[in-house]
Formats: sequence, structure tokens, C-alpha cells
Amino acid sequence: MHRLSLVVFALLLTCATAVTAQNTNSSAAKNTNAATSKKRGPIFRATKDQITQAQNILKQRGFYNGAADGKLNPDTRAGLKKYQAAEGLKVTGTLNAVTLEKMNIPLTDKQKEMTTKTTP
Repeated sequence: MHRLSLVVFALLLTCATAVTAQNTNSSAAKNTNAATSKKRGPIFRATKDQITQAQNILKQRGFYNGAADGKLNPDTRAGLKKYQAAEGLKVTGTLNAVTLEKMNIPLTDKQKEMTTKTTP
């Protein structure tokens, strides 16, 4: 009887150790993912002037009929999506470097620097 108790205790101890090790590995994986997701580079943002220029171009092309106020609002994003689709660009609804260049809107020096770092 004493031996049976010892065997059961040993099995329970082994299972508990395995579960603890598995939970520790899961936590480490979550922490690693959180750390890598924080290492994102700077975000490309269009200036107010660039947005205004883009809105004027979108108006001329009939993709947007709102105010050219330099705000990237839902109507502007919808117009950008129509423009991007018409021009064969990736449809994002954002005023990214490719869209600005297609519209012949000059990039700022900072934007140029960002695009050269991401391009191989």
C-alpha cells in the first residue's frame, strides 16, 4: 500500500511538472511576440499639404467631391480607393508613398528617407 501511494505521488508530481513547463513556454512565446511587435519602424504619414493636393487631384478626376481641407476623412479615403483601383495601385485608402508619387506630389525629405530604408 505504501508503495502504491509513492507511485501515485510520483506520477502526480511528474504531471504537475510537465504542465508547469508547458505554461512557462507559452508565456515566454507570448512575451517574445510582444517584444517583436514593438520593434515596428516609423509610420509613413502624409502632410496636410499633401492631403490637400491629393484631394484637389481626386476632385479633378471625379473621385472626390468634398472640401480640400487637408484631412484624411472617410470620403477622402473612399476617393483614394477609387483612384488607386483606377491606376492599378494596391487599394489601401491611404495616402502612401506610391500613391503620392503616382499623383506627382513630391515627398518630404523624411518620407524619402523612409521609403529608401524599406526598399531593397
